[in-house]
Amino acid sequence: MSELLSENWWLLVIALVLGVVVAWWVFVGGRRTKVEFDSRDPLDEGASKARRNQALIDTPAPVPPPTPEGLAGVGAAIQAEAPAAPAPHDDLTRIKGVGPKLAALLHSLGVTGFDDIAAWDDATIDRIDAQLGQFAGRIRRDNWVEQARLLAAGDTSGFENKFGKL
Repeated sequence: MSELLSENWWLLVIALVLGVVVAWWVFVGGRRTKVEFDSRDPLDEGASKARRNQALIDTPAPVPPPTPEGLAGVGAAIQAEAPAAPAPHDDLTRIKGVGPKLAALLHSLGVTGFDDIAAWDDATIDRIDAQLGQFAGRIRRDNWVEQARLLAAGDTSGFENKFGKL
């Protein structure tokens, strides 16, 4: 055995070097992604501007509730009107892709009926979509506007043909 090693030692060295090169290529050289990190603070001189979340910038500011009127003077009691009966609203969960949580969120945004959704244009869809949080993108993906048009018109057979059973 020692004679075999002494005569072919150079093959053993070549195999060892080849093994090291292959191991290096598998563990280090095969990485294709390179992370580039800019450690400069955006507030430093010459640093690039910080990225902004455009969806948060475009979201309209919440409108404060109206203040009660009817104060007769200092110390007078506020004469509040009796609350109006809630307007009847459609069951928004009939729209495919709208569950109870999403329906409650839409109600909080003032969307109560199929007519409201059927009248949306692209700007309104973008405005409402920006306020849906984790549900963003569902309006266009699930085609709510067309579903609402069919449901508002009372065309359940057309709705079921296109979107499935209610």
